[in-house]
Amino acid sequence: MSDAALPAGADQAFETIVGGLDYPMFLVTTRAGDRLAGCLVGFASQTSIDPPRFLVGLSKQNHTYRIALDAPGLVVHVLATDHLELAELFGGETGDEVDKFARCDWSDGPLGIPVLHDVAGWFSGRTLEHFDLGDHTAFLLEPGAGEVGHGLDRLVTFQDVRELEPGHDA
Repeated sequence: MSDAALPAGADQAFETIVGGLDYPMFLVTTRAGDRLAGCLVGFASQTSIDPPRFLVGLSKQNHTYRIALDAPGLVVHVLATDHLELAELFGGETGDEVDKFARCDWSDGPLGIPVLHDVAGWFSGRTLEHFDLGDHTAFLLEPGAGEVGHGLDRLVTFQDVRELEPGHDA
């Protein structure tokens, strides 16, 4: 069925349904040479069990997207609700204007990619490929090293950051 053949109201139904879902939010970081980047993402999911794979969608408008294209991978962080300030920093500011990493604690992790301190957990992922999704690009990751912290039972979700003014339009 082509877009022109969609029944009246179908796009509004989609927007209403997905707008009401409470997706987990992820914070991804990356590094290409001496360029660091990170952002809050809502388009991310495990895509395979065997072999393990994870997909992250980055907006083409985003500073992190431009750095990730030249990077070997990403680090995917999960945030507990007591880490909302990190979600606000990485979701409400743009790396085009602000050094987000000067405002938080982090250290070099796998592939030299920044790992944020005091998060619910994180895992690294080597980028296997990236491909177009429309206004976002998918980064397919092969998960690597990671660490489980605290707060996995109370993760930051879309509803927690729904009112956040993004650093960039999607």
